[in-house]
Amino acid sequence: MNSSETVVLIAAVVAAVTMVANWWSRIVDDRRVELLTKPTATVAIGVAGVVGAGDAPDTAVVAAVIAFALCLAGDVALLPAVDRFVIGLGMFLAGHLAFVVMFVALGLDRWWMAVAGAVVTVMGAGLVGRRIIAGAVERDPGLAYPVRAYLAIISLMVVVGWGTGIAAAFVGSALFLLSDSVLGWRQFVGGRRWMAPVVMMTYHGALVGLALSLR
Repeated sequence: MNSSETVVLIAAVVAAVTMVANWWSRIVDDRRVELLTKPTATVAIGVAGVVGAGDAPDTAVVAAVIAFALCLAGDVALLPAVDRFVIGLGMFLAGHLAFVVMFVALGLDRWWMAVAGAVVTVMGAGLVGRRIIAGAVERDPGLAYPVRAYLAIISLMVVVGWGTGIAAAFVGSALFLLSDSVLGWRQFVGGRRWMAPVVMMTYHGALVGLALSLR
C-alpha cells in the first residue's frame, strides 16, 4: 500500500466514524458532538476523494477541492453555534457551481441522462420547491431571490452530474437535491424529528458520491 492509498484509507475510516457519530448527534440532539463531527466528516470525505482521484483531470480535482472547502464553510455557518443561514446558503450555492465545473471537466457524454435530470428537477420544483419558496418568503421576503437562486443552481448540478454518465455523480447529485429538499422543507414549511438525521444521512451520502465521481 503506497502513501496515497494509506491517506485514503485513514480518511475513509475517519469519515465513516464521524458520519455515524453525526447521525447519532442529530437523533439525540447533541450539539457538542455535532460541532465536532459535522465539519470533520466533510473534510475526511473530501480528502479521500481528492487524494484518491487517480487519473481525473486536474481541473476536476481543483474544482472538487474548492467545492468541498465551500461545503465545509457552509457546514460551519449552519451549525447552531454559528447560525448564519444566508451565509451557509451562499457557501453551498458556490459549492454547487464548483461541482458543476468538476462534472464538466470529467466529461458530459450522456445527454439523455441530463434530460432525465432536468425532468426530475422540474418535477421536484413543482412539487416541493414552490412550497419551500413560499414558506421562505412568508418568513422573510428577502429570502425569495436567494432561495430561488439556490434551487436553480442545485438543479443545474443534478442535470450536469447526470450528464456525466458516472454512477457516483448520479447518486451524489441526486442525494444532495434530496437532502436540501428535506432541509428546506424543515426550515420553511414544517419540521419533523426524523428530518434532522435524514438531512445529514443524505448529505453525507451525497458527498461520498461526489468524491467517488473523481475515481
